[in-house]
Parts: sequence; C-alpha cells; structure tokens
Amino acid sequence: MRKRGAIRRCAALLAALLAATAAGAPPPLPPASAKALPRWRGFNLLDKFDIAWSNRPFREEDFALIAEFGFNFVRLPMDYRAWIVEGDWRRLDENALADIDRAVAWGERHGLHVCINFHRAPGYRIGANDEPKSLWRDDEALEVCALHWAAFARRYRGIPNERLSFNLINEPPAEVDGPAYARVVRRLLEAIRAEDPDRLVICDGLAGGVFPCADLVPLGVAQAGRGYVPVGVTHYRAGWVDGAEDLPPPAWPTTRVNAYLYGPVKPEFRSPLRIAGPFPAPGRARLHLGVVSGPVTLAAFDGERRLWERRFVPGPGEGEWKREHHRPEWDIYQNLYDRSYEFDLAEDAAEIRWELTEGDWITFVEFGWRPAGAPDAAERVLRPGGAAWGQKQAEVRFAPDDPERPFRTDAMMDREWLRAEFVEPWRALKEKGVGAMIGEFGAYRHTPHDVVLRWMRDNLENWRDAGLGWALWEFRGPFGVLDSDRADVEYEEFRGHRLDRRMLELLQRY
Repeated sequence: MRKRGAIRRCAALLAALLAATAAGAPPPLPPASAKALPRWRGFNLLDKFDIAWSNRPFREEDFALIAEFGFNFVRLPMDYRAWIVEGDWRRLDENALADIDRAVAWGERHGLHVCINFHRAPGYRIGANDEPKSLWRDDEALEVCALHWAAFARRYRGIPNERLSFNLINEPPAEVDGPAYARVVRRLLEAIRAEDPDRLVICDGLAGGVFPCADLVPLGVAQAGRGYVPVGVTHYRAGWVDGAEDLPPPAWPTTRVNAYLYGPVKPEFRSPLRIAGPFPAPGRARLHLGVVSGPVTLAAFDGERRLWERRFVPGPGEGEWKREHHRPEWDIYQNLYDRSYEFDLAEDAAEIRWELTEGDWITFVEFGWRPAGAPDAAERVLRPGGAAWGQKQAEVRFAPDDPERPFRTDAMMDREWLRAEFVEPWRALKEKGVGAMIGEFGAYRHTPHDVVLRWMRDNLENWRDAGLGWALWEFRGPFGVLDSDRADVEYEEFRGHRLDRRMLELLQRY
C-alpha cells in the first residue's frame, strides 16, 4: 500500500509539473528546511553587495537567464548601507527595500529560490574593520543588526521557505570561534522568529565559511560552506587579496608544495622544502623568489652539507627587489623580489633541501634544475601547487627521466584532497540532520581557463556526490559565465553579452 501511495503521489506531482509548464509557469521548487536543503544550483547576484562598488537595482534579465539556463537558485549578497537613510543605520529606506521586493518577486516568477544575505551587516564585513562598532563585541551593533533582520522577517512573512531563505552574516572571520558566533546568531534568530517563526535561516560556516560550526547545530539553522581552495587557483592576481598579485601561476591538479617557506619566527608552520634526488654533479640549481618578509637567511642543504646560503634584507627605496611594501602594523618590509638565485653543484647530492635558517617567511615561484652544459630548455621545473598560509611542505621526489612529471609528491592537491579536507566535514554535518550547501565558489578571471574548468569539475563532482547544492560567485563579471573578460576564452556573443559557453555547460552538467 505504501508503494502504491508513493507512486500515486509521484504521478500527481508529475502531472502538476507538466500542467504548470504547459501553462508557462515555472516548475515548482523543492521543499526546503533547516534539516534538509535541496541541492540548489545557481549564482550570486552582486548588484548591491558593496555600495562603493555597486548599488544598482537588480535586473530581471539575470533571473530570466538563470532560469532559462536550467538553474533554480540566486543568492543576493547585499550591503546594509544600500537601504538605510542618510547613513543612519536605524532608519530603513522603503524605496530601497522595494528593489529587493522586486527581486523576491522575480524569483517566484522565474522559479528561482532567493536567498537574502547581509554581505555587509551592521557591525561587520569580511576582510575589513571599517564599521563604526563591532557586531562581535558591541551590543549596539548586534541590536541594530537584529533590527534589520526583524524588518526583513516582517516584510517577507508568509513567503514559503522553498522560495525564500535568510543567510545572516557573510563569512565570519577566523578569529571568531564557535561560541562567539552562536551568541550573535542566537540574537538574530530571536529577532527573526519573533516576526516569522518558521523562516528558513542559513548560516555561513566558521573561518570565513570554510568549515561547519558545531555550536550552531542546536539552533535549528542550515549551514553554508565555501569553495575557494586553494587560494592560489581561486584568487590568482586578485587585487583586493593581500599578496595575491605575487602568487605563482596556478595549476590543477598539482603537487602539494606550498609557495610559502617559513623561518624560526613561525615555528608552528616551519618545514623545509625537501626535494629527494639524486642530483648528479655538475649541475645548476635555481630558486625564483617571490616575496620576502623581513630579514631572512635562505640556505640549501644536502643532508648536513650546506650547498648555498644568502641573507635577504628587504627595505625602503631601491634594491634587489622589484617592489617595496612596508607593513606598518608589524613595522616590517614584505618586498617583491621576483628574481632567480642560482648555484652550481660541484658534487653529487642526494637531496636539495631549502630552509629559512633565520627570519619570518618567503614565497617562491619555481625551483629549476639542469645538468651542466644543458640548454635552458632542458631545465626541469617545480612550481608550487598553491599558496596556503600555514600549510607545511610535502616531500618532493625528483624523477629527471620523466619529462611530463619530473617532480612528484605522494599527496597531491586534487579532487580527493578537496573531498577529504573540505567536503567531508559538510557531508558529515548533513548526517547529523543539518541542511548544508556551498554558498559561494569560483575562480577569478586571471586564472588560466583550463585550470579553472578542471578545478571546477572536481569540486562539482564532489558536491554532487555529497548531495550539496552550490552557487557560483558570480553570474556576470570576472568569476562568472557572462562578461568575465578572461583573456583566454573564446566567447560566444549572446543577447548583448559575452558568454563563456564551456563554463556554462560544465555547470549545467552538475
């Protein structure tokens, strides 16, 4: 009897879907709750995410195209300053809020779930300290944030959760722990539930959204993760990310070699870059340096034998460096060198091990090795797999007779690494009865397109297997499928836009 009942329900649902489609209505959206989020797929729309960058009305064209392309979700990351009156964070502007009303209505019209997010909340935005008071430490900021969420809850009361959700705070910072985060979320939930007790609320995970927060599980909220690892792939040459301009060119998949080498000042991160040989003499070794933070001494060893050593003292004005960069908060220079340093190997070496014997840290762009007298084209080159702060080095093996992969690590940065480190925690959260999704992911326009697509495919396959929905940052713009201005894409002219058809089709497959 249960089986026949289920069949009848499925048949009725299919009939309703076909009838709605025939009538021109969008297909129904799946049920959504804090215990079980659908596997939504869609995009972030950035029209109001930072008023210094953009504060324009949302565009129905975006909603229509997203639906036409086969997706069912939009997230609206917004700056609260877009709807306050003359800088007074306690006064909300009805005219500005009406634009958000239209976006919610367009979601219904085109069959898209709409997720409202405070990308900049009263008292907080990720990566900056320019709010007058702190959401995490100041009661007034928390109460004002609660006032805003109460107004949104009152405004949209009665709209079903399959159509609308609230995403409270964009990416809490790494220094905010679980209990501190739960305290803020609890107060905001009180304000929302006083107006709309059943509203679906989604909270970003800890450490900028990377990991789930166990302290939120008792609060009855869903959680959202991020897909921005490794940062050397996702934010290569992103000007707003400190140091991203100086990251090495990314590859994917790649060795688990870190562009950072740490010295005694960072003992908790310190590990040498050990490249197991043999390296037959005579030959020449080369290390291309990126950034040097403060005075450091860099040395190369074979066991206890010192092969080469040099002290670097970045400072003001002209020098060996290409660009100086003083960090007043630490009174230290972190200069970009962007040049190679070489030494000749006169005796065979079992390994070449790079260490900082003094100082803070450096980044390197590549290590090269070639036999004496060999042309430059014969050089074997090792490039970092990424630039991950605090990650220790993996041991590298040198295979000079393999022209395709002369350098290997036992552990690679690949699909399995992404799954084990960054997807498994979210799958485990779902098993506890908590809804989960990936609220943002993407790679900036300077990352080579083929690298982006390989990396993106591995993430999408992992999220599909874990039952996680996702939203690309963004729909149009340098992370998106429309008008991204990538230099290495053959765009398709599409209704006045430049469409990245390969990226779109990849997303559509998952």
